[in-house]
Amino acid sequence: MLKDGDKGVIIQRDKQTYAVAPHIPCGVIKPETLRKLADVAEKYQAQALKITSAARIAIVGVQEQDVESIWSELGMSPGAAVGLCVRSVKACPGTTFCKRGQQDSLTVGLELDGKYHGTELPGKIKIGVSGCPNQCAETCIKDIGLVGTLKGWRVLAGGNGGARPRLAQEIARDLSTEQALDIVDKIVDFYKSNAKKHQRLGAMIEKMNIEEFKTAVVSE
Repeated sequence: MLKDGDKGVIIQRDKQTYAVAPHIPCGVIKPETLRKLADVAEKYQAQALKITSAARIAIVGVQEQDVESIWSELGMSPGAAVGLCVRSVKACPGTTFCKRGQQDSLTVGLELDGKYHGTELPGKIKIGVSGCPNQCAETCIKDIGLVGTLKGWRVLAGGNGGARPRLAQEIARDLSTEQALDIVDKIVDFYKSNAKKHQRLGAMIEKMNIEEFKTAVVSE
């Protein structure tokens, strides 16, 4: 029997069937890919198609013997739904589509996704990019969050959901896109070098001092 993460699958509650969750960067998908997902789900008699919290479309309730054929027919890479890595980059429509957008969150989110999705780290990391202070990408509970304002980007760090939810803290504000992306790089590098295995970024920040953390990742 496959384990979670083997061949890009997640075992389901019945311990017999699996979910296949292809990677869909920032939830943006073409009509032909949607049709392919639907066709494959029907062909292999999946129990459901589920839009996930990471903006993926999971094919739920498929048989183990069908997994390799499903991936072959989809021609898509697996989403990093499990493991100690950058699990997801969630981005709102931002100035690309949304009338409330103040910064280009979708372009920035896709850039971060291309750079970091699936990157192995001491613990799991979730990234959010919101184009305005409404934070539709749930940036306040992401390990790393960017929030667009009229003056530039705010960078947040240390948020998470789960049994012990934690709000992210502001690291810097009024940044250009280049400056914000530079700080994200520094946060990831610092976390990779200093966190214990399975330790979330917020827990690491709590063990040190927020000002010490800011000093480590924010350039003057």
